[in-house]
Amino acid sequence: MLVAGLLAMGLYLEDTMKKLVLAAALTAAASTAFAGNMEEPVMEAPVVVEETAASSSAAGVWIPLVVLAIIAAAVAAD
Repeated sequence: MLVAGLLAMGLYLEDTMKKLVLAAALTAAASTAFAGNMEEPVMEAPVVVEETAASSSAAGVWIPLVVLAIIAAAVAAD
């Protein structure tokens, strides 16, 4: 009984290995078949990235300061 079980397991592993080798062979054949073609290669234009002028961090501070000064003036006027 034990020998029959081991023999069946061995046949299962052998069958699995055959399928794995077949899949690997088909994958290798397909990758070389589609490796290239006879068309002229298309060269794409290089991407040019233009840097924008860096704004000062103090420029974003003026608007809240002006709003705060207006609120303070309104509160002081009451």
